Amino acid sequence: MSLFKARDWWSTILGEEEEFDQGCLCVADVDNSGSGQDKIIVGSYMGYLRIFNPHPVKPGDGVQPEDLLLEVQLQEPILQVEVGKFVSGTEGLHLAVLHCRKLCVYAVSGTLGNVEHGNQYQIKLMYEHNLQRTACNMTYGPFGGVKGRDLICIQSMDGMLMLFEQESYAFGRFLPGFLLPGPLTYSSRTDSFITVSSCRQVESYKYQVLAFATDADERQETEQQKLSSGKKLAVDWVLNIGEQALDICVVSFNQAVSSVFVLGERNFFCLKDNGQIRFMKKLDYSPSCFVPYCSVKEGTINTLIGNHSKMLNVYQDVTLKWATQLPHIPVSVKVANLQGLKGVIVTLSDNGHLQCSYLGTDPSLFQAPQVDSRDINYEEFDAEMKELQKIIKEATKTQDILPKSEKHRDLIVTAEVSPDLDAESQAIESEVKAEAVPSVTVKIKIQSRVTAQKPNLAVCVQAPLAVTCDQFVFDDLEPDSSETVVLSVFLKGNCSPSELEGNCVVSYNTPTDLNPEGIPKVAQCNFRLPLRLICFPAQPSKAANHKLTIDTNKPPVSFLTIFPDFVDSSEDDQANVLGFEFLTGSKTTLLASKTSQRYRIQSDQLEDLWLITEELMLRLREHFKKQNCKDFACTFSGSIPLQEYFELIDRHFELRLNAEKFQELLSERAVQFRAIERRLLTRFKDKTPAPLQHLDTLLEGTFREVIALADAAEENQANMFQAFTKLKSATHLVIMLISLWQKLSSDQVAILEATFLPLAEDTQELGWEETVDAAISYLLRTCLSKSSKEQALTLSSQLCMPKDTSRLKKNITLFCDRLAKGGRLSLSTESTTQQAAVMPGGCTTIPESDLEERMAIPGSTTFPSHGQIAKQKYKSGDRVAAFLLSVPDCKGNKWCV
Repeated sequence: MSLFKARDWWSTILGEEEEFDQGCLCVADVDNSGSGQDKIIVGSYMGYLRIFNPHPVKPGDGVQPEDLLLEVQLQEPILQVEVGKFVSGTEGLHLAVLHCRKLCVYAVSGTLGNVEHGNQYQIKLMYEHNLQRTACNMTYGPFGGVKGRDLICIQSMDGMLMLFEQESYAFGRFLPGFLLPGPLTYSSRTDSFITVSSCRQVESYKYQVLAFATDADERQETEQQKLSSGKKLAVDWVLNIGEQALDICVVSFNQAVSSVFVLGERNFFCLKDNGQIRFMKKLDYSPSCFVPYCSVKEGTINTLIGNHSKMLNVYQDVTLKWATQLPHIPVSVKVANLQGLKGVIVTLSDNGHLQCSYLGTDPSLFQAPQVDSRDINYEEFDAEMKELQKIIKEATKTQDILPKSEKHRDLIVTAEVSPDLDAESQAIESEVKAEAVPSVTVKIKIQSRVTAQKPNLAVCVQAPLAVTCDQFVFDDLEPDSSETVVLSVFLKGNCSPSELEGNCVVSYNTPTDLNPEGIPKVAQCNFRLPLRLICFPAQPSKAANHKLTIDTNKPPVSFLTIFPDFVDSSEDDQANVLGFEFLTGSKTTLLASKTSQRYRIQSDQLEDLWLITEELMLRLREHFKKQNCKDFACTFSGSIPLQEYFELIDRHFELRLNAEKFQELLSERAVQFRAIERRLLTRFKDKTPAPLQHLDTLLEGTFREVIALADAAEENQANMFQAFTKLKSATHLVIMLISLWQKLSSDQVAILEATFLPLAEDTQELGWEETVDAAISYLLRTCLSKSSKEQALTLSSQLCMPKDTSRLKKNITLFCDRLAKGGRLSLSTESTTQQAAVMPGGCTTIPESDLEERMAIPGSTTFPSHGQIAKQKYKSGDRVAAFLLSVPDCKGNKWCV
């Protein structure tokens, strides 16, 4: 920001809600007064033409009635205004006004007034040209070296240059390779037109080449006429500037050579007549307009460049000489001679702020008011400093993954899930093949303590679960008001969900004095759906492929107590065993040991163990919490089922590979289909019919292949969604088992979840395998690294789909191995450094044993548990300790089925 502001000499606001652009401003002695005083001509897109002659009594005065010489409303929008010698037979200046489909040339004249109203000005239409094409901009000059008059060249929106020799139309030429119009100017020194094409290059065309080229109005001509009538339009020189141009200008002052100035989006160029670069300046702002003017230093040119930060910079060649602040963003800037004051800067904004200013040196500085002096109490300052340092220290220690919630919210949203299923199911369009698909009602209440504008409620559940309505829009909520909505949740997809959690998010705006539109805020809450929504009681099964055992430190609780919604109270045999059947058809059995403090969960599918295990642990914690038991804990001492987990990973990855193959085949068949269509269309358009040569049969066959491939790709997408849901369920299970096995804290469990569950949805561009592999590789090279060499390794910055899953499975196995050897998860660099200092050779290993040798075998997925490690520390004769720390599959357990 500049220290100095542009000094306001005269300013005004033009009209109301009018729009202006680059070509709407011009300064010249348009009334031919002969005094050398410029007038300001302004045209607007609303069709208003105004001419000003400012007469401020003192600098900074507003507009006076006599300052406005002329104001007239024309019938069409004004694109550009220019002043030149446009009328034959006279060398007086006339005003050219460019409309969309018309070019008008006016004579501006004034009549001395005999009364106090002053002089009277009027405009007279000298001639006009109706354009056959929509105009974009124009330039003028002595084309072809004519003396004493100016010709006009108009560029149309479709790339045609239309040249007018004053009252008559000369010719029109199309620019080669045209796409979009750019700025246009004329160089009298080389007698050429210079423009910037949509190819981002400056192009120069000689007037003589344009005159002898093929006429644009005679494109439809015979070959004989083409050979004899004209030449192809050729460019004189080309310079690639690599960006779009905002404006272009050619200047030739007495003390400097002729130069072509081009203002780009990020650079400022000065070119010679032959297209060579004299100099260029890289701009660190977004420019809006510019104008070169004469410099007092010989051999240099000054340039004014306005930008979108309301700044006006003055350059002498490439050197910044001055920077000043404007009250608006200029879209056009000129230098004028007004009332004997040379070098007045005239700027125009897009909304009609017209200002005449000069560069002053009187800074507008803010002087701070004097504050009341008071005695400093150093003891209070020291106490406050210690308190602040304590807060800063606590804030730097904690590394919360999610931000802490506010204690007092402006808006509170609560969700209440009905304890019973709906008497009449609200499930719609469910793909589940069960006889009945239940639903449960969720009641959501929004309470606002302040005014809440535009509140929107979004309800989200994990697919394949669905809700009857997931979006709600409310009217503005008044303070201490509330809204309530009721919806139902049901299972829509034909697979079990990975989570039973739901989320409600309310977005709203709270208005303030400074921002009436409101500050956007968000309030949210979570709710848990009942297990009965996706499964129902069934007969327990004795055999199963997958079994898990959870150890607790409390006696087993009867299922009649913790699962009253699944157990019939009249049947005592269900106190220790319980069967679940999911709506998709799979079964899971839950058992409680009569002789030990253990629970077993078994099923034929690994992913089906997750929801039952999670529900068991949640209900056990809730049961002992009601009994004021605070030391309840669960552990897991078995082996992590990595091989079964890897099978689910391979299945999901195989479907991803199939999706890529289907996409490639579809692309090939689509290309073939379009090629056959083009050939058929050519045959049908031919005047002499030719045999189709079985192209119609080939088209029909290709169409059937495309439909078959699309159906197969859609089916593969559905299978991939089910495989990803099963993979997420198994991943949740593995995370829970690792946390129980290693007794991880809540922060470490959060790191584990962020590592193994980074994606809510799986896509071809960013899949689960490469994302998890990158996250695990990062942990292995940081907090779980063995040496400083591993920490020095760099990870790839690009995530791409791997060729196979061997690297991922190897990293997961190594990850569990490092945790088994004492590694700890942490995202803090301090803890990583401390851990490396404590364990210079890697993670602390357990005492040497046969178990450690088995773990060193590649591909092994058996890791030591806390019980097995502790068991080795006891003597072999201590049977009691060995029994308490034995593995869960010991023969002394009695499982009741």
